[in-house]
Amino acid sequence: MNQLFVGIDVGSRDNAVYIMLPDGSKYCAFEVQNNLGGAQSISKRVSSALAEKNLSAVAIGIEATGVYGDNLMCFLREDGSLGRFERKLFVLNPKQVNKFKEAYSDLPKNDPVDAFVVADSLRFGRIGSPVYMDDYRYKALQTLTRARFHAVHNLVREKQRFMNYLFMKCSGLAQKKVFSDNYGAAALAVFEEFGTPDDIVNTGIEKLTAFIAQKGKNRSPRPEELAKAVQTAARGSYRLPKTVSDSVNQVLSISISSMRAIQSQIKTLEKEIARQLDNIPNPLISIPGIGPVFSAGIIAEVGDINRFGGQAQLAKYAGLAWTQYQSGMFEAQNTRLIRSGNRFLKYYLVEAANSLVRCDTEFRRFYDLKFNEVNRYQHKRALALTARKLVRLLFRLLKDNRLYRPA
Repeated sequence: MNQLFVGIDVGSRDNAVYIMLPDGSKYCAFEVQNNLGGAQSISKRVSSALAEKNLSAVAIGIEATGVYGDNLMCFLREDGSLGRFERKLFVLNPKQVNKFKEAYSDLPKNDPVDAFVVADSLRFGRIGSPVYMDDYRYKALQTLTRARFHAVHNLVREKQRFMNYLFMKCSGLAQKKVFSDNYGAAALAVFEEFGTPDDIVNTGIEKLTAFIAQKGKNRSPRPEELAKAVQTAARGSYRLPKTVSDSVNQVLSISISSMRAIQSQIKTLEKEIARQLDNIPNPLISIPGIGPVFSAGIIAEVGDINRFGGQAQLAKYAGLAWTQYQSGMFEAQNTRLIRSGNRFLKYYLVEAANSLVRCDTEFRRFYDLKFNEVNRYQHKRALALTARKLVRLLFRLLKDNRLYRPA
């Protein structure tokens, strides 16, 4: 094998580098700063090793470590000194690398050893596929869609904290589904305006009805019934000491402000995502229920569809594949999804499938069929299988660059 293997353990300050020869022996190991000068040093020493050993190809790999390796990967791809060699860049799943490391029972845990394990993983050849960096439009879109992913998850966590504080303030409103949306304008106005359950109870029903109608922009069909339900829930709520109640109100107000700020961030990101998507062919927008945000999240992670050999390979890359458990004549029927895969792609595929179920009769029929097959985890299982079915459709549309036509 006429190939050099370079493993890099990326850190926020320093990068540990291990250069391995084709037979698995060590060429050299060193550490450099994680900056432009350090990247140039890596490129220079790799080029020197290739020339000295008369090798024509190099595989360079790092573990997926957030943003700390992105700049290095871009530099190594663009660097001209490596241009005369055949180079492949890999971003490896840390879980897979750790499992590979377990084969070496006596290895310690430190950065140089981790760089060696990455290099040996590349030499082994069955872990990871080359990172897609041929078109930076996908990387630009990916930056936005991943930022939206994190913003959405931050919003979910903030909503969970909000409900905990709401239970402390007015347990009845947290327990009962009084408002159709506890995060809607009318609901948040009630939670902010009234300091205690007694304040709600002592407010006249006409005044409370008018307040809810005004804050809800007259969208509630029966505001008086809603006001009565709010007062009923408030009567059955716990009462807190004033000192504790004041603190809860302060924290609840901050939580509401945080949710509004995150929602504003998400809207800003979605506008920019739609703008960036105009520069990329997008046949997925033709699928009902899959708008620019979900299609952008999928396209940004997939990149060039031609790098996947088939829809099964794409599904595995997304983590929508199931493990197999077979021994002798026995083969388990119920198995779990694999734990590896691109979590961002999986998220956008599942969200797109959930939206598609509401808009497409064929996918709705498939979802209902899978939902009724089991008695446990029905929605979760049916949605995962629907997302897997969606992968086949997406692969064909992207491969042929054609629009979707419902059956």
